[in-house]
Amino acid sequence: MTTPEIPRLYRDADFNGPLSDGHAARLIRGLGPLTGRRVVDVGCGWAEFLLRALATDPTATGLGVDLDEDLLAHGRANARARGLADRVELIAADVGAWRGEPADVVVSSGATHVWGGDPVKHTANALTALRDLLRPGGRLLFGECFWRRPPTEAEAAAVPFIPPAQYRPLSGLVDLALAHGFRLLALSEAATWEWDDFENRQALGREERLARNPDSPHADGVRERADRHRHARVHGMRETLGFAYLTLVRA
Repeated sequence: MTTPEIPRLYRDADFNGPLSDGHAARLIRGLGPLTGRRVVDVGCGWAEFLLRALATDPTATGLGVDLDEDLLAHGRANARARGLADRVELIAADVGAWRGEPADVVVSSGATHVWGGDPVKHTANALTALRDLLRPGGRLLFGECFWRRPPTEAEAAAVPFIPPAQYRPLSGLVDLALAHGFRLLALSEAATWEWDDFENRQALGREERLARNPDSPHADGVRERADRHRHARVHGMRETLGFAYLTLVRA
């Protein structure tokens, strides 16, 4: 069986976020021994991180939850190809409304928006919900944006889809997590080159589509989206927006 194609935006990316192979391996080790553990990844996309975590221990089992059935189908095919299909379940559901049994390990990376409400409250909403998904003493890998420095007025205008108050400095993100009943075990952030690699791979999909289909009735829309995102990246996000990985334990 061939692996189902995923949208061109994601086709060239390993992870749906700024994360390299080596960094991912270190984050997985930070989750502690996974022997006999149940790992739940909420907003998992095609579940690449989850599959890599399960591959480190033959007794670990996993559940991935995402609303995008196309991405999940791609993840299921990858699980079959890697001999992991009997240890992982990928289900289509609205993560913000989904409730499951408390898990030993929970992963949530770049998915705070799925809990809805005011974007300024997304991170707090996510931490509240994620704590409930963990058993006491369970570990959470939480990936979230932060401001390396406050954006200038011009930089904020270049990224109108991110309210400046939605994110906080890295210290504020850690403090917010601790205030929601967690202890911090480890902290790292995506390097600039990881951000660039992720953004470049996404841009490649758009640009190849335009090059191959210049006369498509959708070309103008694709070009507009590509130009808008490039402008936001270069003029607003690249110097200001960071991405942190917090390994937390439920207190």
